[in-house]
Amino acid sequence: MPAPDFSHLLSTMSRKQIRSIVESGQTPQIALWSGAVSSGKTIASLLAFLIALADAPTRGLIVISGKTKETIERNLIEPLQSVELFGALAKHVHHTRGAGTATILGRTVHIVGANDSLAEGKIRGATIALAYADEATLLPRGFWMMLLSRLRVPGAKLLATTNPDGPAHWLRRDFILRAAEVGLRSWHFTLDDNPSLDPVYVELLKKQYVGLWYRRFILGEWCLAEGAVYDMWDPARHVVKELPQIDRWLSAGIDYGTTNPFAALILGLGHPEQDGTRRLYLTHEWRWDSKHQRRALTDVEYSEKFRTWLGELPHPHFPAAKGIWPEWTVVDPSAASFVQQLHRDGLTPTLARNEVLDGIRTVSSLLARDLLRVHESCEGWISEVGGYSWDPDKAEKGEDAPIKAADHSLDGGRYGIHTTEALWRPYVQEGQAA
Repeated sequence: MPAPDFSHLLSTMSRKQIRSIVESGQTPQIALWSGAVSSGKTIASLLAFLIALADAPTRGLIVISGKTKETIERNLIEPLQSVELFGALAKHVHHTRGAGTATILGRTVHIVGANDSLAEGKIRGATIALAYADEATLLPRGFWMMLLSRLRVPGAKLLATTNPDGPAHWLRRDFILRAAEVGLRSWHFTLDDNPSLDPVYVELLKKQYVGLWYRRFILGEWCLAEGAVYDMWDPARHVVKELPQIDRWLSAGIDYGTTNPFAALILGLGHPEQDGTRRLYLTHEWRWDSKHQRRALTDVEYSEKFRTWLGELPHPHFPAAKGIWPEWTVVDPSAASFVQQLHRDGLTPTLARNEVLDGIRTVSSLLARDLLRVHESCEGWISEVGGYSWDPDKAEKGEDAPIKAADHSLDGGRYGIHTTEALWRPYVQEGQAA
């Protein structure tokens, strides 16, 4: 096929993006684009990948890796097939969703998901001429090391992107800080390095990411997860004595416990306020702490008490009415037996999305933008939120994780909020006066 023409795409890029593309071709083995979300690093790295692919050795495999095939398709293949982004080059990218290969610029490209420690077996024994790794900090270290060991063709390279993580993450510690030793060259991007972004979108992102995630995903810093998880929490701002009109009862989020407390919280979508602001509200809470109650409950008893609680809740706007039945019953994914009991008792529970960091980031963004408020009756949630902290021991090892203590109502609320995000996201927003 004729040599691809990249001139149109280059004309839309910043100097930093273009410099990274040029310098990646001079990199001994590993080229790494790191930094903020939407900072232009992925587009620059994909163009660098296409240039490298056009000149790649004919012996050896071409591999694109990421956490899952689905994320690879969403983050990489779909942009490559976008005429708006890549112009005429897009017609040279062919892929059937779910397939293990794609054809790009006439070359077969293997798509490899790497979401656990067993993933390295997928490339063991292979000879690789060119590799691309999406979101490198999310890949298992063993897979990354195996990928490097497979670059056995003269001139073989690995191109990778990542958002920053903790400063003790293996990618920073063992590669970025030892760049010259390991044949790595990297480029750091902040959100303001992407000239193609709409300023309104930039401002929205800066509001959505707060605390730890602002430093990592907006400023592009490799920073430690330390201190309070919800450092934006302000009881004077976020706790309400009276609920507004609730237009939808979205979910009941349940953190299941036997020796630990059982906590259920209801999430409601508030009616638009005068300035157009629309918020989420944690409206009601039910807890059973077996240590305080001096009796553990069975699944049958939990289900009965939970359903009785829902059925007896007074409606905040219609005192004569009783019972609030949310659209979704979202349950701790580890509570398989309780889920089965709820099914037997006529409810249709769904397993919660339990990506802890993603869920915390969702709640953090809502609190920071004053789009989540909590009724004063949710005493467990309110008592836990101020002391919810990052685990310093795990942070020193490169792992972001909150301390697992006094977090049962927080988990229940997070389940209900994060799992139903697709329901409320189109409606929850600041008004004109915000």
